[in-house]
Amino acid sequence: MSEYSKTGRVTGVNGNMVSVAFDTDVMQNEVAYVRLSDGTELKSEVIRVRGGEADVQVFESTSGIKVGDRVGFSGHLLSIELGPGLLTQVYDGLQNPLPRLAADSLFLKRGTYVYPLDTERQWEYTPTAEIGAVLRAGDEVGWVPEGIFHHKIMLPFAWKGLWRITWQIAKGAYGIRTVVAKATSEENGAEREITMVQNWPVRVPIPCYKEKLLPEEPMVTQVRTIDTFFPVAKGGTFCTPGPFGAGKTVLQHALSQRSEADVVIVAAVGERAGEVVEILQEFPVLEDPRTGRKLIDRTIIICNTSSMPVASRESSIYTSVTLAEYYRQMGLNVLLLADSTSRWAQALREESGRLEEIPGEEAFPAYLESLVAAFYERAGLVRLHNGERGSITICGAVSPAGGNFEEPVTQATLKVVGAFLALSRDRANARRYPSISPLDSWSKYSSVVPAEQVAVARSVLRAGNEVNQMMKVVGEEGTPISDFVTYLKSEFLDAVYLQQNTFDAVDSACTAERQQHVFKVLLDILKHAFDFKDKGSARTYFANLRQAFIDWNYVPWGTPEFAAAEAKVAAMLK
Repeated sequence: MSEYSKTGRVTGVNGNMVSVAFDTDVMQNEVAYVRLSDGTELKSEVIRVRGGEADVQVFESTSGIKVGDRVGFSGHLLSIELGPGLLTQVYDGLQNPLPRLAADSLFLKRGTYVYPLDTERQWEYTPTAEIGAVLRAGDEVGWVPEGIFHHKIMLPFAWKGLWRITWQIAKGAYGIRTVVAKATSEENGAEREITMVQNWPVRVPIPCYKEKLLPEEPMVTQVRTIDTFFPVAKGGTFCTPGPFGAGKTVLQHALSQRSEADVVIVAAVGERAGEVVEILQEFPVLEDPRTGRKLIDRTIIICNTSSMPVASRESSIYTSVTLAEYYRQMGLNVLLLADSTSRWAQALREESGRLEEIPGEEAFPAYLESLVAAFYERAGLVRLHNGERGSITICGAVSPAGGNFEEPVTQATLKVVGAFLALSRDRANARRYPSISPLDSWSKYSSVVPAEQVAVARSVLRAGNEVNQMMKVVGEEGTPISDFVTYLKSEFLDAVYLQQNTFDAVDSACTAERQQHVFKVLLDILKHAFDFKDKGSARTYFANLRQAFIDWNYVPWGTPEFAAAEAKVAAMLK
């Protein structure tokens, strides 16, 4: 362990937390390595410093660690590598490429850490900054093609002040560690080299933008319930809490494939291995409607299953949002799907318990709300120094025990997000997908449909629910025909608009233009004062109209078949 200038010795082990005595200066969140007797070094992070002793959180199993084992302190914070080659990758929370680890063994070996980027691959580099140009951190120096984007090579984010470009390499194919440019500080004249890759600590937000803007432009997801009733904005935040089996994962797959996002980052935080395997199997074969290629080509997957060390769940959250900030700096719109933040909170609860901190509600740490807020705060729409805009939209799946939305993680999330998409077990059991409850959900963002039209539809849903509750008591025969028609209207709206077939080639995606067109016709039905003679005729009429609308939803937009289906609906409304 001679390569570490600062060392200490283990004085105690409690789960994944190790107490270390030292006689030098150690900083909070510093990376440390615990060396076992067989020479294996386990990566860890300092989570508390008190006097001459530090508590370090080991990211792997601590079996075999004993009192007296040596610990080396690296002197730097937990960081990740940023550069070309990130897209299509599957990493763990420490940015180890899992496919490369799997090539050596079916099981992850302790103490094995692999460089996250391909150092052998050659990238076609094109310089853009002229000699003599004065840049600041985050400004573009050149670019390489990555997938469908120009992956910008930027002045390192950690560089302070202004820098003048003094040398640029010629256009050509180079590795990521090749020096592609040199710059001199305008302040002290120091010269530094620029490569295609840079390093950044995951717990520190990347600050290289001019200003942060209010998220106002809708991010069209092509899910009707979301875009029309509970919209999400580019640079906004939303959460999808729901019990097991309510469809959180399938909904996130739909958002990945259809949303107006340039880059998708999926953080599987403490998820069951079966769900993660589903993502790994489907994303490489799913067609990307935006590019015509495969969805994995613009996706990064951070994989930390429930069978992996619990300590690395926290690093998974911060690694994923740092990767999102990196692509935001290129002027791209990034969608981050964190599934689930509840299991991250459970990891925080374990860590807090081992630190013997005073517990908060349900034994979660008292500072849970601060950490949740700080995570969602890293979302946003920003204007970069070159005038371009980039955004990070964060969706956090929450898994409340028993579907109880009053538990601490859900409540802490509700205080900071801009949209709340409550998944309902009752709707899921009734096979009404997506199972977003139209009565419990809400959004602060602007819809693709005029607000006054949405207000009419919501009033019909509320009134229909009230009639339904009354019918459960007095029965259908005791319900006035006017109230019964209101109930049929709400059920009709639910069936033909709120429900959407994710597995149908056409109905799985509904553009903003199509939503506006269909909703306008739908609104005429909701406003119409029907005069039925009896409940049987009302039920028959709405059943036929419902089938006509569903057929309309299942034909491609703008085709002769669409016009024919629309004509059939129009004829029934006369």
